[in-house]
Amino acid sequence: MQVITQEINFVTDYIHKISGVKLDESKAYLIESRLSEIIRREKCGNYRELCLKAQTGGNPYLREQIVDAITTHETLFFRDNAPFEALRKLVIPHWIAEKSKNPNSRRIRIWSAGCSTGQEPYSIAMTLWNALPNIFSWDISILGTDISDASIKQASLGRFTEHEVQRGLNADLLAKFFVQESAGWRVKDELRSLVTFRRYNLLDSLMEFGPFDAIFCRNVAIYFDEKTRSNLFYRLSVRLANGGFLFVGSAESLADLGREFTPRYYNQILYYQPNLK
Repeated sequence: MQVITQEINFVTDYIHKISGVKLDESKAYLIESRLSEIIRREKCGNYRELCLKAQTGGNPYLREQIVDAITTHETLFFRDNAPFEALRKLVIPHWIAEKSKNPNSRRIRIWSAGCSTGQEPYSIAMTLWNALPNIFSWDISILGTDISDASIKQASLGRFTEHEVQRGLNADLLAKFFVQESAGWRVKDELRSLVTFRRYNLLDSLMEFGPFDAIFCRNVAIYFDEKTRSNLFYRLSVRLANGGFLFVGSAESLADLGREFTPRYYNQILYYQPNLK
């Protein structure tokens, strides 16, 4: 079913309101490809009717189904490996030097915002495990959040297909941190215990979160308009602990957001440390 001209603005405005994702007339094909099955299932006459039905709340899961369909879930283990290299070679040694001075401060909090099906937070957990001496002498908590219920459910299970583990994991990591099952692979309980998952919309208040020693928010804001994107990163910055590290996508930059964000480099790997007032 095609999106007609008269309904495109209504549909894109609704999608922007519930997810932050900004679409325009040029993305009509994406709306059609992602939502046509939901329209058929819900027996709606057009896309506007679908959005109105989601707004009225007759089906409490319909809004989440639309978000799941529209948002991108493409991910893999150790995606764009550079941030994990910086974490292993720069950030973790910094934490060891600073936090080991006081046995009561051996606390690490990391947030993977927009974690999809969990590959990023599990990659962070594996990096910490391999780089920290005696990992269970540290108080570690990695939070993975995503707007998609379906993604969070899969991430929480810690189960991945053969295809998924082959994307980014070498044989040593697979043998060390995963158990093979009939349907694929499962994250071992010891590693799973370091990660907590919950559904969360980044458009909502972040005041209950943090402070975090590091935040990974990569390739999420590229789908937002300028105002939503700027607001998100400003709000993320105040959820960081003093001296915290902010990692964005390899094709992203915060240069246009002003001097509040200081770009730093480790071996040409870009990360940010906000200048809090």
